[in-house]
Amino acid sequence: MKKIMIILFSVLALNAWAQKETVVIITSASCFEGPCCKERIEEEMQFTRGVTAVDFDINSQALTVKFKTKRTDANKLREVISLLGYNADDVKANKKAHDNLPSCCQHLEFNEGG
Repeated sequence: MKKIMIILFSVLALNAWAQKETVVIITSASCFEGPCCKERIEEEMQFTRGVTAVDFDINSQALTVKFKTKRTDANKLREVISLLGYNADDVKANKKAHDNLPSCCQHLEFNEGG
């Protein structure tokens, strides 16, 4: 019983020391025909190293991400979103990834070169 308590305390102490940060990233995801953009972004972000929580609000196009600062940073998270085919704040979407998105998820301004 004593060993279990020591292990439990150690795990809790390590989690308390882990530096966490929250960032809100504005994306170009604008799919209102269904939840495909939301699902795509949230699923990918949940499997991104260091991410502990993610929530995407399709109406505001805002992605809120909580992450461990020792494992990733806000710029790396923006790059992940870009590689999915969406703009992420000032990081432009990867064109090839964007062109492979379903048409309802593609951003018209991006296709027009804007």
